Amino acid sequence: MMVADDSCIKRIALKETCEFLVDTESQRTVRPMDIDRRSALRVHNVRLIDGVEETAVPDAVLEADDDGRITYAGPAGRAPAAPRGIATIDGRGGTLLPGFFDCHVHLGMPSNQSVVEQALMTNDVMRVIQTVRRLRRTLESGITSARDLGALPAAYRDAVTGGELAGPRLQVSVGIISHTGGHADSTLPSGLHLDFDFCVLADDVREVRLAARRMLRDGADVIKICTTGGISSATDDPDDEDLLEEEVAAAVDEARRHGGRPVAAHAQGRAGILTAIRGGVRSVEHGFGIDDQGCDLLGEREAFLVPTLQTVFRPLERSKTSPWRYEKKRRWNEITKQNIAIAIERKVNIAAGTDAGITPHGNNLAELAHLVELGMTPMDAIRAATVNSARMLEVDDRLGSLRPGMLADLVICAGDPLQDINLLSVPENIVVVAQQGVVRKNALSLGPSVKTLEDQPLLERTS
Repeated sequence: MMVADDSCIKRIALKETCEFLVDTESQRTVRPMDIDRRSALRVHNVRLIDGVEETAVPDAVLEADDDGRITYAGPAGRAPAAPRGIATIDGRGGTLLPGFFDCHVHLGMPSNQSVVEQALMTNDVMRVIQTVRRLRRTLESGITSARDLGALPAAYRDAVTGGELAGPRLQVSVGIISHTGGHADSTLPSGLHLDFDFCVLADDVREVRLAARRMLRDGADVIKICTTGGISSATDDPDDEDLLEEEVAAAVDEARRHGGRPVAAHAQGRAGILTAIRGGVRSVEHGFGIDDQGCDLLGEREAFLVPTLQTVFRPLERSKTSPWRYEKKRRWNEITKQNIAIAIERKVNIAAGTDAGITPHGNNLAELAHLVELGMTPMDAIRAATVNSARMLEVDDRLGSLRPGMLADLVICAGDPLQDINLLSVPENIVVVAQQGVVRKNALSLGPSVKTLEDQPLLERTS
């Protein structure tokens, strides 16, 4: 009897593993932000804002098939008869809207403590548990799709896709790229280096390409770079410049070469905003110092601004803020409001993002009220967080609006947000959340202690 040596066994195991992986990969047709679970659903007795039309439909019905794809969304008087056995929700006169997007979150970061405190005081298991809770809280606030721009491993995206975790559909950057001493440098003023694995330092074109490749290797859907300093980083300022234009272009080229992925730039000061847009990024994050030239460039390049106004409108508390951060926020807050108001007036492409993690998780839709305060109509603010965001993330062929052929990602808000946009700011007013027809939250018929489908079956069924 012949006994195979170790090297032979290893070769056989490697061959079988590779064949399995190739076979598995060939079966995958997952597109960015896809999820596996889907269901038929019918919603009636609602006011419909579909994300496209200028006005709402006062008495509407929406119906989705077994694939969670919308077959009808319009006036109740023209709706088809309800199929037998379909899950049905009576919206009780609430407003049916597309599921909302938050295009700038940090789900791996706590909003009730600094990342430094988390690094020093929270063990790895608790971090995972807390992140899972944030995913669910964000979903139940009405965010059915999100783009995470640093500190969230791609495995969370995959777990949401496969149904192992409840949360928004996700695109992730995994990490953040900046210069040494820049916004993503995790060295503290004391000299202590925290060595965050999601912060990658790159100081020339070659290093930027290498950093981008590392992010892509780790599963990034989007590359996140920094072209300015920031308010939350201790050793720089929003007017400080970070990556150079040729380095931005290198990151953009690497992303393009790998499936045409986009690049998002943390860019707060004017010079860095212009550098980011000229370098070819898809989106300018924050954009606090944007001016007419920046607005013009955004239009020419068909790029987007994600103004993260929650960071600006969040109250300043000197006693709870480090002196350097307090002074930067005090200096920049009013300037930012003026500049973003002008960008809104100029009709630049705006997508909604909150910087949750820096701002509170689960209060994401307060961003829309801030957009309205700076000049948007309520309908335009809703579009910024639905169809415009879907367009920026290049998923508007299936998400962001409630029309036949689109996926049934939807929310129901108690009341009419066109009359009072602040209704969306209160998570308890988001009474129903569904993704692809699967109901994730239904508070319409629940007792005070019951919040989600995991607590109690909620759907009526037609006989």
